[in-house]
Amino acid sequence: MPSTLSLRIRTSACTTLAVAALAAGTVLTAPAAGAATGTAAPAFLSASQLPPHPTSSWTAGRVTEGFPDEIGSCVSTEGVPSYDYRNRLFRTDVDTNAAQLTVVADTAAHAKALAAHYDDLVRTCAERIEKADPDVRAEGRDYGKLPVEEGARVRGLHTETSGGATDIALMSVGRDGRTVTVVKWAQMGDFGDAPVAAFKKTTTTAVNKLY
Repeated sequence: MPSTLSLRIRTSACTTLAVAALAAGTVLTAPAAGAATGTAAPAFLSASQLPPHPTSSWTAGRVTEGFPDEIGSCVSTEGVPSYDYRNRLFRTDVDTNAAQLTVVADTAAHAKALAAHYDDLVRTCAERIEKADPDVRAEGRDYGKLPVEEGARVRGLHTETSGGATDIALMSVGRDGRTVTVVKWAQMGDFGDAPVAAFKKTTTTAVNKLY
């Protein structure tokens, strides 16, 4: 059975980036692709910087262009300007996997709005999953803010299907200047299986490592 966390949840008009931009006191306009040309590319996490797995080591994929499906269960590009996305996927020999996304906005104000928008999508993800599929029960948890660069926040998401399949994910959104990063860790299980402290360390490392 496919993981419930692979569900593609489309955001509604009321949760577009325009709303986040208004909340941040700025108006976003779509920049041309590659607007951040000339800026050093953000660095990514390495496999050793992910929460340790008790029975399997992590393997890191190459950094590639584009928005990964592994992030898209909660976060999407709908209503977001045409920025250039880069990502890196991680896996273990068991069911645990992870992903990191980075995007460089054209201004720090736009990056702040984008980070707020993505965090709001993660915050409301459980509700949207349940609305999209009545056979899935979902619960989100807020694990708080992290004092790194311009800030980061960690949240958790647990889903369970009517057939009994359960998945747990930890997601974080952080920002350093004009750059936003989203990190996701996921495996089968529930909140008791989530390495929250280790994931907070991973998130702090991810934001600090961007530049």
